[in-house]
Amino acid sequence: MGSSGTPMKAGTSVLLETSFGYLLDELQMIWDEVGEDQPEREKILLELEQECFEVYRRKVDRANILRAQLHQELAVSEAELTHLLLLLGERSLPGRPERMAGTLKEQLESITPALKEMQLRKEERVKQFRAVQGHIQKISAQIAGESEYTESSSNVVVDENDLSQKKLEDFKTELQRLLKEKGDRLQKVEKYISTIKNLSATLGMDSSMIITKVHPSLNELSGLSKNISDGILAKLDGTVEFLEIEKHTRLEKLHQLGKSLTNLWDLMDTPYADRRHLSHVMTLLSFSCAEISDTGSLTVDIIQQAETEVKRLDQLKASKMKELFLRKQMELEDICNKSHMEIPSTTEMEKILDLINSGEMDHADLLKSMDDHISKAEEEALSRKVIMEKVEKWILARDEERWLEEYSMDENRYSVHRGAHKNLRRAERARLMVHKIPALVDLLIAKTKSWEEERKKVFLYDEVPLMALLEEYNKLRELREDEKQRQRDMKKVQSQIDIGQGNLVGSRPSTSSCRFSDMTQNGGYANTSPLNTRLPKGAQQLGSPWNSSPTHEKPLIKAGKKGHAQKFYMRNGFPRHIKDDAVSVVSSFSGPMSP
Repeated sequence: MGSSGTPMKAGTSVLLETSFGYLLDELQMIWDEVGEDQPEREKILLELEQECFEVYRRKVDRANILRAQLHQELAVSEAELTHLLLLLGERSLPGRPERMAGTLKEQLESITPALKEMQLRKEERVKQFRAVQGHIQKISAQIAGESEYTESSSNVVVDENDLSQKKLEDFKTELQRLLKEKGDRLQKVEKYISTIKNLSATLGMDSSMIITKVHPSLNELSGLSKNISDGILAKLDGTVEFLEIEKHTRLEKLHQLGKSLTNLWDLMDTPYADRRHLSHVMTLLSFSCAEISDTGSLTVDIIQQAETEVKRLDQLKASKMKELFLRKQMELEDICNKSHMEIPSTTEMEKILDLINSGEMDHADLLKSMDDHISKAEEEALSRKVIMEKVEKWILARDEERWLEEYSMDENRYSVHRGAHKNLRRAERARLMVHKIPALVDLLIAKTKSWEEERKKVFLYDEVPLMALLEEYNKLRELREDEKQRQRDMKKVQSQIDIGQGNLVGSRPSTSSCRFSDMTQNGGYANTSPLNTRLPKGAQQLGSPWNSSPTHEKPLIKAGKKGHAQKFYMRNGFPRHIKDDAVSVVSSFSGPMSP
């Protein structure tokens, strides 16, 4: 076998160099000694060779399995490392080459530390996600008002499919937003609570009870985390709005009570000492709702105290209403008299007085009614102011005109006596004023017409139409001017007669007074105008310059509102024997507009 067994040599060439070859030699010696035949020897050697092959095959198979396992482990490790890199959002591991070299075991030994590092980083990243998400869930629960939520890491489910730093930053950004929202909500809650406390102090209410009623966690003594949900914020806002409305309502009520107290105190002439106990109510009249923040300023007790005082004064005022009415009536009459307006009818005033006596008229209605009358009278007086100023100037000019007429008829006006120079100066001033009368009357007529068109009523002066007086004055002034012109013409005729008679007789008389007197007796010129003989001094204050002609002894206007006209002309100095003529001023001006 050793010399001729080529196959054996080929198959055992490696073994001959080892102890395996020694054993084969020993087996050959045994066979020689025993005398084993060759076929048996070959058979045994073949069996040995087959057994050796099977042993080799098993070893190779095991080696192949090991290699496959190493390849698989390496592939799994590389896949897991790649997956971890993707999960964590990283492209590669720092310090690790892109392509690995060396045996499988070397490669596996090279990737294992990196894989462990990435696994640790994954665990750390998961913890970070869990912490951030847990915080987010907690704050979200607080904002949603879920006070029963308890923070626990086991309750947080982390999506491990994306553990990248970007995703973590997104969660952190969301957490920051929620933290800011929580802070803002806490500030709102604190602001609401502070406002409720201030309003409650002003209104005299228990703020702790009001806040606890909204939610127990808002009470500082509860020790609970404050509920900051939308529902709580809405309740707090509603509570603040309710308290502000209550504050505004109470202040408005105190304003009304304060005004009533002021009016009643002034009406009753209440001394300051009796007003002092409600002086704090008076101070509130000048403040708005936003300006009042003092503790106890608007309590229910203060309102009840003011209401009690107003009720007491109302009862006391009832006994003085008649006196108040008469005082208001005198004020109204004073306004009307100053502006020469028509005073409201006594019938209406008597009716109001009867209502007061019967107790059927409310005090506030009475004050409003009288104040309305006074307000209307003041408004009309203001609208008449410009015209009344012109009327006063006209009256003053008429006084000067009357004085100038009397002065012009005085034959001794140029004589030297005490005070004559003063009369001369006054006459000059009077002539200037009289010269302006026509323009003043025209201006008065224009303004009066404008006033009447605007107001749709007649302008009355002491219950007499002013337009009637002005028109009458203009007409009679024209007649007077005509009369003066006639008298001047008569003087010229008389002068010519005197000259003619002088030429016939041959000598001129020393005076023409006798002939002038005769002319007067025969219906000629009279040195005294009928205006001045018939009307006394006061008749021309607003009166007309009556014509001296017998055909014009009566005024041009027929009798109208007789009682008012008589009152006017008698008030302005007209004599009784011409009052029936003077009342005719009204009639022609009592057209479609009525006072």
